[in-house]
Amino acid sequence: MAKWTPRHEAPEPLEGPIVATITGGTILWFVMFLVQVPFYGWFADRDLTWWVWTCLAGAGLGLIGIWYVRSRDAAIKRSQAAADADTAPTAENSDS
Repeated sequence: MAKWTPRHEAPEPLEGPIVATITGGTILWFVMFLVQVPFYGWFADRDLTWWVWTCLAGAGLGLIGIWYVRSRDAAIKRSQAAADADTAPTAENSDS
């Protein structure tokens, strides 16, 4: 059996408003949890309480995701600032 190899390179990852996307998703999970809490008895009667707890878990994991993407975004900005500082001409070099 031959090994499959791709015929083209993988596309670049999509970049966008990552922090806003993760924050919006986290808010949606928490809102879904709050909407379902008043109906907890209905879910319990049908053995579907996992729906409620899945929404809470999604909100909790979203909080971790927000922390992660904010840290990642800050690290990318620090890296770009350091690279810009290294390539920027200094006043001493431009006077010579």
